Amino acid sequence: MATVETLGKYEIKRQLGKGAMGTVYEGWDPIIERRVAIKTVNLPDASDPETEEALARFRREAQAAGRLTHPNIVGVFDYGETGDVAYIVMEYIDGPPLKNLLDKQERFTIPNTVRIMDDLLAGLQFSHDRGVVHRDIKPANLMLTSGGQAKIADFGIARIESSSMTQAGTVLGTPAYMSPEQIMGQVVDARSDIYSSGVLLYQLLTGERPFEGGMSAIMHKALNTEPPLPSQISVTAPAAFDAVVRKAMAKRPEDRFANAADFAVAIRNAADGRALVEEESDDHEATMIAPPRSATTRSAPPPAARPTGPQPARATPAATAPAKKSSMPLIAGAVAAVVLLLGGGAFLFLSGPSTPEKPVASIAPPPVTPPLVVTPPPPPQPVPQPSVVQPAPPTPQPAQPVVAPPPLPAPDPTSPAALEALRGQIAQLLAAQRCAAIDGDLSASGVATLKGAAGPPTPDSLRNGLASMAVPGGVNWQVANVDPLFCSALDILQPVMRGFGRNEMGLALNLADAKTLLKDGERIRPRLVTADFKGALRVDYVAHDGNVLHLYPQTADAKQGIAADPSTRLFNPGEPVNLGEVSQGHPAWEVGEPYGADLIVAIQSTQPLFDRPRPSNVEAIADYLRDLRVAVEAARKRGRVIGNLLMLDTVPK
Repeated sequence: MATVETLGKYEIKRQLGKGAMGTVYEGWDPIIERRVAIKTVNLPDASDPETEEALARFRREAQAAGRLTHPNIVGVFDYGETGDVAYIVMEYIDGPPLKNLLDKQERFTIPNTVRIMDDLLAGLQFSHDRGVVHRDIKPANLMLTSGGQAKIADFGIARIESSSMTQAGTVLGTPAYMSPEQIMGQVVDARSDIYSSGVLLYQLLTGERPFEGGMSAIMHKALNTEPPLPSQISVTAPAAFDAVVRKAMAKRPEDRFANAADFAVAIRNAADGRALVEEESDDHEATMIAPPRSATTRSAPPPAARPTGPQPARATPAATAPAKKSSMPLIAGAVAAVVLLLGGGAFLFLSGPSTPEKPVASIAPPPVTPPLVVTPPPPPQPVPQPSVVQPAPPTPQPAQPVVAPPPLPAPDPTSPAALEALRGQIAQLLAAQRCAAIDGDLSASGVATLKGAAGPPTPDSLRNGLASMAVPGGVNWQVANVDPLFCSALDILQPVMRGFGRNEMGLALNLADAKTLLKDGERIRPRLVTADFKGALRVDYVAHDGNVLHLYPQTADAKQGIAADPSTRLFNPGEPVNLGEVSQGHPAWEVGEPYGADLIVAIQSTQPLFDRPRPSNVEAIADYLRDLRVAVEAARKRGRVIGNLLMLDTVPK
């Protein structure tokens, strides 16, 4: 493989890394002209069951990650096999794994720790909602982009809920980050990933792993002991995180956070100084978050789309059965697991010298001494005083009235200065949100109107932030809650939205007759009015079935009878643009199955975003949004860019 030049259609540029089972390369896709990462594994001989199992896990990685399209999960584009290797083609990440930074003893600030954990848990919540448990969360499997975004990689031992390939009794993972039930070879669920994420949070806070040593030492500690609290290890770790880590790393799965979203909320609360509130129950300690959490919406993966138009998907709740309570196995079980692991070679891990636990100093009470008895002195004898002539009392004067100063007037929260200061605070709050594209303004009476879309956990975070600002006229909430699938699109739009409190003319976007609910067979007819500068337009229909349909400009498609739109056309300021009108030579788009919530994205830029037509009028979300992000960032350096969005729901007749 050292001299390989191509794999399938992909060109090999250089080797990025090499392990026991295969090699990772930087590659190039010449068809759509993008960098990729190509992970390979040597195909085994038919008589080698061990490498055959490794190949099965490799294929399982492609299957698991291929189901997941999310900004915090490394995307998988393709899988293939040649005569001697199998390979997965993945998203190229231009930064290091988190492990590299931890190995260099780099310390993380609390804001950076919160951001990394927020990305990790957002990706896990998305994968758990779709029935995929990672089972090997560790720093080596968390990639960081050059912009600091964290992405989960390597679903090689992921358990897909509908699969029987990974069953109870199979122990796979990295010892220092494995949950107790995973160590014992029991069936694991999403709460095992919660435990591993708690270990990673501990390491980010302290620079150390909670359990160190060889495999048997780590397993013994994970099953039978509690690690020192993060605040006892590092003076920079706020005490509010102690209870969060303890709950995430609880020995019993049912004592941990119910899901990744709840864990993320607890981390943000701890960063704000709001600790977990612990309560005693009849059978074990229970922990709850204060203030109360909101529920997390879950949806099943949508079916495939019809190729003839936008295909919104129907979301259905994915139920998760609660795990039965069970006592933690004794150390004898751990020793048995160690024997099995040593015999089968199931682990690939790094072990280091055991770190002794820090002694806890005890302070003895001071010795008790008998009371000292003191004999009181005799009372003093009275001393005769000389007589004194008392002066005559003064003549009383009439009381002078006391005049209180007038009270200071209370500051007017709706004064122009106060509103301008509040406007700036809200704008900063919106700019700091992830998975959100929101703008709006303050009225003269102090009503804050917010318009746009946001995915979890931004709505709760935003509402809490606004509540702390005491908006005088209240909040007019016009923000749609969206599936995390749309997060990448929202993150692209947020920097180019008109912005909160900006009075410039934005890019208007609506549907004909101002509809936002369309029934099966109804036409999708976007209506736009361009912003106050001359520029090119891009309008895309982002469906939650995982596809993007380009509404304008469109690529020529003879089979569909579609003529190419002039992609270099520049529209005048304030020009109305009506799409979906057959009478004007536009294609007709109709609502069809699967139904659900979809997103229309419109972007106006001084120059066209792309210098060539897109390869087709329908693309996968991950492929297109990755290119769109790069194009928008480049366009902002060359001139003006402004965007807008519209959420719509589609239903049966």
